[in-house]
Amino acid sequence: MGREPAVDPPYDHADNLAHPEFRPDPALSRTEMESLQRELAATATFADDNGIDPAAVAIDEPADLTERLPEAQPEAGNSSSPVVVGLDQAFLTPDDGEDRAVSAAVAIRDGDVIEYASATTPLSIPYIPGLLAFREGDPMLAALDALEAEPDLLVCDGSGRIHFREAGIATHVGVLLDVPSVGVAKSLLCGAPAEPTGERPAGWRTPIRADESVETADPDTAPIIGHAFQSRQYPNSRRVNPLYVSPGHRVSPATTVELVEALCAGYKLPEPTRLADAYADAVKRDAG
Repeated sequence: MGREPAVDPPYDHADNLAHPEFRPDPALSRTEMESLQRELAATATFADDNGIDPAAVAIDEPADLTERLPEAQPEAGNSSSPVVVGLDQAFLTPDDGEDRAVSAAVAIRDGDVIEYASATTPLSIPYIPGLLAFREGDPMLAALDALEAEPDLLVCDGSGRIHFREAGIATHVGVLLDVPSVGVAKSLLCGAPAEPTGERPAGWRTPIRADESVETADPDTAPIIGHAFQSRQYPNSRRVNPLYVSPGHRVSPATTVELVEALCAGYKLPEPTRLADAYADAVKRDAG
């Protein structure tokens, strides 16, 4: 179904990077990683610079995943329509003790999957809140490198500007490639919602403003760094939690939530990351 490259760790295709100086090197000290993130956030663009109308990427019908992933149709859709690429990962812990990431990239155009690509790469450091890109950034780049389609928008499972230094994995990957990107997270890493988020109806959203936990933001202006967005809800029992969506690069907070809403098709997750999650699990099963 998809292509998986033979990857020799670490990913080493700096020629494909618009900003190779921000490559997430897991050998850096924590202080150096955080310093790099501050520089990255200063380089990122948290305003619209993409020309993508949310209506142009809207997905009306969700894929049926009860039996299998939809087949890729490379020629599907209008060739001039934006290509949205969903990114997600699964993880392998083999008997030899070497943890590996299974990174999945799913390219969608006009609601149809046009390509799958994946990469399985070693993980160099453990998970550390706020430093996810240094663990999983290179594996994600390896999957994107295996993709033939050129993405117009990246939808990442993880945060963008909603981050302690405004440099989550969606921002890191977006700036590295200079591709518009958004982050879609299931929990709030930092910042303060303007309103309580519990038991909200589908379509509801509220801004997330920077607070004292966001060290790179001006506390006096408390900028909007993303939104809590209720993508779906049960009709009789409001138990579904909202998503926390934020710009990664070259997208504004307001447009980010409009893009995510357009890409959701009845499920909680937007279709690009929903499909990427399913594809990563499928590759993981095959690898096991």
